[in-house]
Amino acid sequence: MDRILPEDLLRRLCRARDAIHERSNEALTLDHLARAAGLSRFHFLRSFREAFSATPHQYLTRVRLHRARQLLLEERASVTEVCFEVGFQSLGSFSALFRRRFFQVPHAKERSIIPCCYLAWFSNSGEAPRAAAR
Repeated sequence: MDRILPEDLLRRLCRARDAIHERSNEALTLDHLARAAGLSRFHFLRSFREAFSATPHQYLTRVRLHRARQLLLEERASVTEVCFEVGFQSLGSFSALFRRRFFQVPHAKERSIIPCCYLAWFSNSGEAPRAAAR
C-alpha cells in the first residue's frame, strides 16, 4: 500500500533528485545524495525508493543512459566518448545497460528500422512493389 510522504520529506528528496540530474556525470555516492537531502543514508535510501520507485543508483543509471542516448542521437561523439562523458566508468557495463534499457546496442549514429516493403515502395519511385513471379 502506497503512503503519502510528508511535504518536507518530499522536498528534500527532490533536492537530491535534482542533484542527480545536475551532476549525473560525476561519481555520486549515497552519502553525497543523502547529505544533499539532509537525511541519514538509510532513511534517504528507503524514502527515495518509495517516492521515485527506484533506488538512487537505479535512478542515476537511468538518467545517465537517457543522456547518453541523447548525445548519440546528436552524433556529437563516439560511443566510448559518450560513455565516459555521462559518467560511466566501463564501456562494457555501459553497453550492457544501454542494450537492456533500449533493446539495442549503442551506436554513434542511431539507425531506424524500415520494413522491407517500404524500402521496395520508395526504391521503385513510388510504385507499389511488384508481386514475385511464380
